Amino acid sequence: MARVLISMPEEFLNKIDGVAEVENRTRSELIREALRTYIHKQKVRENSIASKNASILEALLD
Repeated sequence: MARVLISMPEEFLNKIDGVAEVENRTRSELIREALRTYIHKQKVRENSIASKNASILEALLD
């Protein structure tokens, strides 16, 4: 697995660590899950926009 170095405010890191502790997960697990969720939501948004654009084009072609 690759390692990534990121910078963030100490306060934000403390919040991440707090959530990870409550959920009994590592910091890395929590951040990976957050990124998976973000990527999934981004794909859903892209599909929604593509669907909307297709509907607009269909309406224009009618």
